[in-house]
Amino acid sequence: WLNRHAPSMAGGTVLSFLQGQVPKLDAKTLMPAQYEPNPALEWCPPGHGDLYLSLLCSGMLDTLLDQGMKVAFISNSDNLGASVSPTILKSFLESGSTLMMEVARRTSSDRKGGHLARRLTDDQYILRESAQCPPEDIAHFQDISRHRYFNTNNLWLRLDHLKEVFSSPEDALKLPLIRNLKRLDPANPHSPEVIQLETAMGAAIECFKRTSAIEVPRKRFSPVKSTADLLALRSDAYLMTPGHQLELHPDRQGAPPRIELDLGIYTQLDHFETHFGQVVPSMLDCDYLKITGPVLFESGVTLRGKIIIDNPTREVKTIQKGSYENTTFQWD
Repeated sequence: WLNRHAPSMAGGTVLSFLQGQVPKLDAKTLMPAQYEPNPALEWCPPGHGDLYLSLLCSGMLDTLLDQGMKVAFISNSDNLGASVSPTILKSFLESGSTLMMEVARRTSSDRKGGHLARRLTDDQYILRESAQCPPEDIAHFQDISRHRYFNTNNLWLRLDHLKEVFSSPEDALKLPLIRNLKRLDPANPHSPEVIQLETAMGAAIECFKRTSAIEVPRKRFSPVKSTADLLALRSDAYLMTPGHQLELHPDRQGAPPRIELDLGIYTQLDHFETHFGQVVPSMLDCDYLKITGPVLFESGVTLRGKIIIDNPTREVKTIQKGSYENTTFQWD
């Protein structure tokens, strides 16, 4: 892409660095968890908020600055819609911001995700995640008309300002901690409960001075955070552009299908592939799909509107070839 559109920027080397890891905490004792069957599972990533400190401690921040780099575009590797946009870069530079967050309009499928807000005391942008929301405020948190924008986790950052922040102890990044309750062994639902303490890189919007947000099209956000997301992306609800970028199909009008999969069957990738590795139904016109129990699809299945598949048995059931609209499948 750089060779075609910005040859003066092409030809650089690929740089990499490792982020940190932190111990999982036993949910009962709050001490570092121990797991003799696999000690590697005693550790977890500290969230992508660790990016900033890792840039500093790895020496990568100084390396980039020494090479004359002043701006970094940061995105999640699971966001297949993220790409460097010269137009957004121009807007960022003209804004004079130290950090700019790409945000998009929330839809029903985003109601459980974090949203952008302003702090009442000083009008500062903040990012609020579901794990930081008290139970009594969940209804407001999920109200997409009240909190209209979510963080795509596409960030534009002034590296020189980040260096200044780390050079001043009083301005050090104080990212809010997120407490996540997990299982020590993700593949074993009977393993002990642990607490994973994480930070979010988007939360830095409340720590930097002169931050801003820019609304972007939904096509710049195509995440794969769950097997439900993966199922949607593999369907015809998304398409591949000539530039080899996945985008939501225009007929979806910016809203992906809302999918709920049985967590006991489809959470792990290998189990998911058993059911969807070969055939994925058409969901271009599907608004909502809920699958409970083991299910397979024949080739040529089209789902439209609201589809509920309820298989309470352990026997795998097959949805036969055909077009189904606002249909409920149920077995005894």
